Amino acid sequence: MVRAVSYNPLMPRHLALLTLLLTLSAPSVAQEVRVLGTFGKWIAQTYREDGQPVCFMSVRPDSSEGNFKARGEALFMVTHRPSEQAYDVISVVAGYQYQPDSDAAVTVNGKRFNMFTVGERAYARDNATDKALVELMIKGRNATVRGASNKGNVTTDVFPLAGFTAAHQAITENCKS
Repeated sequence: MVRAVSYNPLMPRHLALLTLLLTLSAPSVAQEVRVLGTFGKWIAQTYREDGQPVCFMSVRPDSSEGNFKARGEALFMVTHRPSEQAYDVISVVAGYQYQPDSDAAVTVNGKRFNMFTVGERAYARDNATDKALVELMIKGRNATVRGASNKGNVTTDVFPLAGFTAAHQAITENCKS
């Protein structure tokens, strides 16, 4: 059983953005996103795609730095897609278009990982990196993401990890293989 541990007043806005992102990136999503719970500032959610469950968790940054005039919402996400045997897939939504052929750097507990960028998203290069990041995030306090926009503006976002473990357990329980 999954239980929400706190209410996040930004949750309705956060949910609306995530629903929009899912709708735009996955047109085969026929059913609505269901909230599994809020854990710290993390929100765990699920939906069905082509009849198969997809579970994900996300958080907004606690702080953002950079010289930007207009920027969309930044998110750090972890996704499970059991039908594809894809678990712990890490992605970052920057809220802007990344500089082409650039990397975004994610640092957790002093360990840095370079993620490849596509449009406004950054992804780990392989499953081993996804798994290593999740293990560090379970033990960490925050994750820092540094990237550059297509205009060359560098941003640094700090994402909280309080509640990460409980949110991860919620998506894992709801998207078992």
